[in-house]
Amino acid sequence: MSAVENTNQRGNRKERVGVVTSDVQNKTIVVEVHRRTPHPLYKKVVKVRKKFTAHDEQNEAKKGDTVRIVETRPLSKNKRWRLVEIISRSAE
Repeated sequence: MSAVENTNQRGNRKERVGVVTSDVQNKTIVVEVHRRTPHPLYKKVVKVRKKFTAHDEQNEAKKGDTVRIVETRPLSKNKRWRLVEIISRSAE
C-alpha cells in the first residue's frame, strides 16, 4: 500500500444524522439524534434519543437544522464529533 492510499483512508468513522437543539456556544452545536432499538428484555421497539456535542468551525448551523455529524478525535472534554454538512435548514 502506498503512502497516498494510506492517507486517503480515514478509518471507519461513525456518522449520525440529527437536529440541532442548541447553537449558543461559539463553534459548538448540540445535536439530538433519535433512533429506534428493541428493548433488551421485552423486545418492544422503543425510541431512544441522545445528545452529541459537535464542532462547528464556521458557526453555520442554527437551531432546528437537520445536520450530519461524524466522529473525530477529542476536541474538548465532551466534544468528539464534528459537523460535516447541513442537510436541511429550519423554517425559522
